[in-house]
Amino acid sequence: MITARDIMHSGAQCINADQSLMDAARMMRDLDVGALPICGPDKQLKGIITDRDIVLRCLAVGKDPSMMKAMDLGGHLHCVRADDDMETVLKKMEQHQIRRMPVIDEHDKLVGMISEADLASGHRDGQRLTDRQIIEFMDSIYVNR
Repeated sequence: MITARDIMHSGAQCINADQSLMDAARMMRDLDVGALPICGPDKQLKGIITDRDIVLRCLAVGKDPSMMKAMDLGGHLHCVRADDDMETVLKKMEQHQIRRMPVIDEHDKLVGMISEADLASGHRDGQRLTDRQIIEFMDSIYVNR
């Protein structure tokens, strides 16, 4: 059985919940990513913030990204456990129209992220996802919006 742990990108870095959106934007730039998990002082996953969140929910409405905190835009959190099978992961990503999924351990601590690129790499390598799984995911995320 293929699990989230098999396909995730480990080593994802968190932004602290009380850091500014300006810090988040700079961190995204430096890491060359479009989303950051938000962690509290206990290192548990609290949310996720995307570059799109910063643009649409801060800049476009005239707010100051140096004054807003990452957790202000954290929103509802969807994540999977490292031992969840890929059917569960894909279903959750499709159901909630999520392109980046945080992966947590049994203590709710972040252990990795699964992105569309991770899904594509797993498919390309021929070891992880079937053609059917990729097609259904792409249809759900991009066609049936």
